[in-house]
Amino acid sequence: MEPLEPARTAIVLIDLQRQMVDQPLAPHSGTEVVARCVTLADAARAAGALVVVVRFERPGTDPQSAGNTLVPEVAPQPGDLEITKRTWGPFQDTGLDATLRERGVDTLVVAGVATNYGVEQTARIGYEIGYRMVLPQDAMSGLRTDAHEFAVNNIFRALGTVCTTAEAVDALGG
Repeated sequence: MEPLEPARTAIVLIDLQRQMVDQPLAPHSGTEVVARCVTLADAARAAGALVVVVRFERPGTDPQSAGNTLVPEVAPQPGDLEITKRTWGPFQDTGLDATLRERGVDTLVVAGVATNYGVEQTARIGYEIGYRMVLPQDAMSGLRTDAHEFAVNNIFRALGTVCTTAEAVDALGG
């Protein structure tokens, strides 16, 4: 895998909220996905890359359900960017694209839940609007193994680099 330039890279963590992570996920458990996402975020911060924590809020619902809170392990830290989305992907009506471009980011490492919903939507749109996509397949999971594997093997390979968490960390210089 080609090296990642930290100043031009953002780790984008999708929907790591209690109600998502606690679902039966496959092929990786919510606990495994969160741990690998923390590894990615820690490596990004150490290298000087941006960490973007994305969470979903249901439109027209106030207050949001208690399960909507981020799992504590991925709570944004100083210097991170937190995005609240109301659609499957984090680009629509959030200012994310403009913020990333202002910071010189051209590469997105996307992870989280669920592979074939929010993660895939982020990868598709990110690719369409010109970002280099890196997709650590073991730092995401679907609601079913076959759905995860279809996205990884048929969609993600057409959009960018499919790798492991360890490979992405190494590419960041970790």
